[in-house]
Amino acid sequence: MNVRVEVQYFEGCPHEIAMRQNVTEAIASLPTNVDNAETLVNTDAETIQAKFRGSPTLLINGDDFLGSPAPEMPAMACRYYPNGIPTVQEILSHLVGRI
Repeated sequence: MNVRVEVQYFEGCPHEIAMRQNVTEAIASLPTNVDNAETLVNTDAETIQAKFRGSPTLLINGDDFLGSPAPEMPAMACRYYPNGIPTVQEILSHLVGRI
């Protein structure tokens, strides 16, 4: 089964570059192919279409990394991670269980 990893973000978000780098590094260390997608969200309409939880959001097979449900009113906003953005090791731990 292929695993799909998606980072949703908007440009200018202070953490989107680090999140994208952590995801890329985690995927590169895996011995299998993982579908990696990056979704740039620019408009209110795109927030609704993407069910945007804020920037950056990490989805694995469509599921939010922290298990947060899709918001009823998506908006262009920064995403808060209580322990900081997911590390490479945290991302790997989530991925290994799904491969």
